[in-house]
Amino acid sequence: MPSSPRRIEILSPLQGDADELAELEWLADLMDSRFQVPGTKIRLGLDAILGLVPGIGDGVSALVSAFIFQRLRKHNLPWHTQARMVGNIFVDFAIGAVPLVGDLLDVGFKANRANISLARKHVAKSRVRV
Repeated sequence: MPSSPRRIEILSPLQGDADELAELEWLADLMDSRFQVPGTKIRLGLDAILGLVPGIGDGVSALVSAFIFQRLRKHNLPWHTQARMVGNIFVDFAIGAVPLVGDLLDVGFKANRANISLARKHVAKSRVRV
């Protein structure tokens, strides 16, 4: 008798807001500040590295940022917080699109980490009100 196919999950089911935010924070860290430049305190992530690839690097980074934003929207964020997040993503994309100068500035502007921080503040405020 054939058994039903086993479901393989790439990401385990999340228990709540804190778990999801921790997972998204990991992705934001990977994109914005995972690596340290040796001998300095400068941190950069895949966003800055992908930005060096002409034409597609900043687009790929923007797609990952949009994925993070989409997952953060599930936390009932107010419209003005969502607008700030979209603005952060747009500024990151626009800055990164400028050749050379944009790549340097991209190291300093960390849109995904800023968006995670905005979401954490909102979730913390929501818990206080309840």
